[in-house]
Amino acid sequence: MTSISTTTAERCRVPGLLLVCLLVGPTPALAVDTASEHARLAALVRQLDLIDRLAEHAANTAPREHARYHFDYARLRNDLKRVRTGVQDFLVPQRAQPRDPVPLAGDYARREERKEPSP
Repeated sequence: MTSISTTTAERCRVPGLLLVCLLVGPTPALAVDTASEHARLAALVRQLDLIDRLAEHAANTAPREHARYHFDYARLRNDLKRVRTGVQDFLVPQRAQPRDPVPLAGDYARREERKEPSP
């Protein structure tokens, strides 16, 4: 009986740690100034990196027994990557790419056609 509860505890370790990090870690974004918001988002990115490393370690050390349910570490890591990319894109926005210039005409003189006076 103790081996079953130990295995269950090991399986719940990463999701439980993830929940604790999310609840305790970042504070609500109530900052008025941009610098404080950027600092909090940068801290969030570091915490996401930590959670990703923990999930990788847990995936590598997870028991390989045949159980009915398995925690999908790959999906968790993909979701973490997607959230991290979104926050980083906000912190370092892409600059607008220069447009391909349309060739200039270069000829600015107006040429009026002379109309023959009508009789």
